Amino acid sequence: MGLPGKFSPTPHSITLSAAFIAGGVVTGAIGWSGHTLALAVGFLFPALWAFAPSRGVAALVALAHFLGASRGLPVGTAIFYGSDMSMGLALWFAASLMFVGVHAALWTARTDWQLPVRYLVAAILMSVPPFGIVGWASPITAAGVLFPGWGWLGLAATATGLLVMTTKFWPIATLLGAGAFFWSAATWTPPTVPEGWAGINTSFQFTEAGQYADYDQHMATIAKVKEAAGRGAQTIVLPESALGIWTATTERLWTRELAGLDVVVNGGAIVIDQTGYDNVMVEIGGAGAEVIYRERMPVPVSMWQPWTTGGANAHFFANPVVDFAGVSILPLICYEQLIIWPVLQSMFFDPEVMVATGNGWWTGDTNIVPIQKASAEAWASLFGLPLVLAFNH
Repeated sequence: MGLPGKFSPTPHSITLSAAFIAGGVVTGAIGWSGHTLALAVGFLFPALWAFAPSRGVAALVALAHFLGASRGLPVGTAIFYGSDMSMGLALWFAASLMFVGVHAALWTARTDWQLPVRYLVAAILMSVPPFGIVGWASPITAAGVLFPGWGWLGLAATATGLLVMTTKFWPIATLLGAGAFFWSAATWTPPTVPEGWAGINTSFQFTEAGQYADYDQHMATIAKVKEAAGRGAQTIVLPESALGIWTATTERLWTRELAGLDVVVNGGAIVIDQTGYDNVMVEIGGAGAEVIYRERMPVPVSMWQPWTTGGANAHFFANPVVDFAGVSILPLICYEQLIIWPVLQSMFFDPEVMVATGNGWWTGDTNIVPIQKASAEAWASLFGLPLVLAFNH
């Protein structure tokens, strides 16, 4: 690592700066490639930030890391809005501003105790609202890869390692982190699905934002539920938005079709209110249905639009765990799998199963959905939770 000091645009300093920025690209692009074990690469980011030769380079390292991790956003945005790439690129860079701004403001050329303290502040700020609303690509997500099953102790060990990476002892932290990674990788097994549970993936395609399930899609989804029930599943999870707009008519259709089946279904839907809508999970059985979870953090801009009416409501710290089929579950809908506080808040309430759903119709051939799944898998692995995934893609 280079030593911090006064920055001057010499050929050596330019080469050094380029190397640090390239490192940021690597930690973001490889770490958030959609492969769970690759999340461990993000462990190197704090050192690249801390030992950058200037505040400007530290900001560019943060920018490179964030843009590398979220590189699927421009394409996804263009598909979602039916626009050209210019809008996607604008939102891509706009989304990075908080991450870059926080890390740039807290960087210092001093190499004493201030660096780890400042990094800790940056990590906390990017983990909780308001900055944490766009707190993607957090290196702490690697905890589930480095210390699977360790729970809060593994989280603390990872956080400590990340802080040490900003000190002169970074080589020791790197070696210990590498050792933890190789040990974990050699014995890695994904989180299990509870017996009798099934997550159903679908591939329904939409042509525009705001399009929801029609009758044919409902009947096709019901057929998938009946197929799963025929294979022995009793607790079934459907993707985000699988149920479309939740109404009394939709409820009657589903309860009628499930009558006589020994199944309980968790399906995604939206519930419209006076100011906008809630993105929800609904529990359905043959005897009736009820909304059990309201999303804490919908996708900013495309769903959550606090500057106007008509968007999705954000219930930031509400319903961290909910009861589904008699089990306490940790619910994560789509975007919540990419940020920090929903998972950690829920874990204070000792859930028994993690249920992660999403609707990636707009993500095209990008790696956005694999990143969501990898993140959910890492968190479930850290806390030793069974995991049920259900995505439309």
